Amino acid sequence: MDVLEAIGRIRRGEALPGDLESILSATDGDAEAAFSEARRARDAEFGRRAFLYGFVYFSTHCRNDCAFCYFRRSSGLPRYRKSADEVLSLSASLKDAGVNLVDLTMGEDPVMCADGHREAIGLVRRVKEEVGTAVMASPGAMSEQSFADLAEAGADWFACYQETYDRGLFSRLRLGQSFDHRMDQRAWARKAGMLAEDGIMVGIGESVEGRAESLRMMGGQGCEQIRAMTFIPQEGTPMAGSAPPGFGAELLAIAAMRIMFPDRLIPASLDVEGIAGLRARLDAGANVVTSIVPPRMDLAGVAQHELDIENGNRSVRHVAEMLDEMGMRAATDAEYGAALSRLRSRRGRL
Repeated sequence: MDVLEAIGRIRRGEALPGDLESILSATDGDAEAAFSEARRARDAEFGRRAFLYGFVYFSTHCRNDCAFCYFRRSSGLPRYRKSADEVLSLSASLKDAGVNLVDLTMGEDPVMCADGHREAIGLVRRVKEEVGTAVMASPGAMSEQSFADLAEAGADWFACYQETYDRGLFSRLRLGQSFDHRMDQRAWARKAGMLAEDGIMVGIGESVEGRAESLRMMGGQGCEQIRAMTFIPQEGTPMAGSAPPGFGAELLAIAAMRIMFPDRLIPASLDVEGIAGLRARLDAGANVVTSIVPPRMDLAGVAQHELDIENGNRSVRHVAEMLDEMGMRAATDAEYGAALSRLRSRRGRL
């Protein structure tokens, strides 16, 4: 199937069966054509700017035993749980450095999840009120009743990744967890008035057809931010021996998402390849740089718990230098606020 023709049909809302799969399978010149179209679509919608997200992984305790996760419950690893003062200090330092949003992320820490996620929601409230930045809450799966409290505390975004929309594969990845309960998370967040992010892993054992279906499902939910990240085998997990996939499939997934959903925010994560992989993801159509982490603060990443953190390569300065080299720039807080306003105004049409 001709990739350029497939791209044209998707843009016109006339996609045929197999069009999305042809983009996700593109090679050589066809892949470059997809990346070029993705950049064009991004620049037409957002301009040559990128939004910057700081990352505060404030608790690595978790009650889940996901087969792919370094911090799975049964790993026996040392854990940390940052104090409220530490979270506030980290968030303030990221805001001062120039990020547009702070992503407060945790494992499903039993302490933070207790009493309707009271402790986690309290942290969101304090960061919102005392630091004064946009906030994304990434607390894992919550009860439906907790979403109103999280929205009232000031969370702009709620993030909870499905990882895959293949139910069988989900059951092998997120052991003992409910596919439907996790899928409900974004709907409940949007109902409560927050913006929502979903994400999938690439190279986790899915087929190209399964990957295409996951992209359609993510966008079809109306999530305002959608992402794809390459699976990184983690030491000490049941999947440690998996062959590391290349990053090409992730880049094509980013391009496909941008072509299908030009007005969504699509991240380029520093948690997969670090600063070395940022250019390729932006060239594939991403317009958000996520997982910016300050050095020397004893913080971990998720996909790569140490990559480029202590050497400072995940800093705002390094990201800004890369953007400048590409003829792009970091967005101002005012520009980010305007983008969120546009997304909120389109909620019924996404």
